[in-house]
Amino acid sequence: MSGLPRIGVTIVTWNSARFLPTCLDALAAQDEPPVEVVVVDNGSTDASAELADRHGVVTRVDRTGANLGFAAGQNRAIEQTQTEWVLVLNPDTRLSPGFLAALGQRAGEHARVGTLCGKLLRLGEDLEPLVPARIDSAGMEIFRSFRHLDRGSGALDTGRFETTETVFGATGAAALYRRSMIADISHDGAFFDPDFFAYREDADLAWRAQILGWDCLYVPEAVGFHLRQIVPESRSGVSAVLNRHSVKNRFLMRWKNADAATWRHCGWRGVGRDLLVLGGCLAREWSSLPGIADALRGLPAGRRQHAWIEQHRRRPTQDVLRWFR
Repeated sequence: MSGLPRIGVTIVTWNSARFLPTCLDALAAQDEPPVEVVVVDNGSTDASAELADRHGVVTRVDRTGANLGFAAGQNRAIEQTQTEWVLVLNPDTRLSPGFLAALGQRAGEHARVGTLCGKLLRLGEDLEPLVPARIDSAGMEIFRSFRHLDRGSGALDTGRFETTETVFGATGAAALYRRSMIADISHDGAFFDPDFFAYREDADLAWRAQILGWDCLYVPEAVGFHLRQIVPESRSGVSAVLNRHSVKNRFLMRWKNADAATWRHCGWRGVGRDLLVLGGCLAREWSSLPGIADALRGLPAGRRQHAWIEQHRRRPTQDVLRWFR
């Protein structure tokens, strides 16, 4: 593999048959193909597992028989890989041929870079890139309201995100993680927090990685495409189950990662956003109210994880807060 690091790929599927062939074909067409591809199928009722089984690029298919969620499914997939770097990938992505090579070329440059991400552009419903090109994610950013967003999401690709730079974190749609970081920041053997099930687990991980002294590098030469099925401004089109997890995970994320200095820094912006979320649940999105109760039930476990994170902190809070716009 021409001196580049060994990269494995993990994909979690749940009724992903419409997207999976495109995703796997793109992996097989990489200039520097992955050395292993593990697919964990979360109890699909379509042909996802069978499609993965038949594709030559896939080295292992693990059928869970039930929907464990994205976080637990990815943890299970990562445990079955052996490579120095692991690309966590959504099945609704399509990577350009040079994607893995571009990330691999930058992977070993800095010892504290534990995550790398590329520039994702939007796919249309026909699984073809939008014309004109629109940004899906140029890395993740976070705000003093505790809200996190994909940089440039939905904007035209006008050349604004063409600089290699550190960012807060990477979207879970396509993120390359260093094995040593995976081991270092995992709590009770879990890299992604399985309590999150789905949604915001990538932001929680990015925040924890920052506290424990790991950086995320954005590499614009690594270009991929993603069919964005959930965006913040379209909650009405999202299932009630996912919206409930979104509400719950918003609170779990800061209970785990925010210390007193972070709360002081974010102040009324964080509290104001919380009140806005609560008001929205009470006024119109009643199906998400159980998410508040879920979050309260998760508070004791969240505080135990917070204590563990603080015990292992390597980066002063003030250095982490530079990301909170």
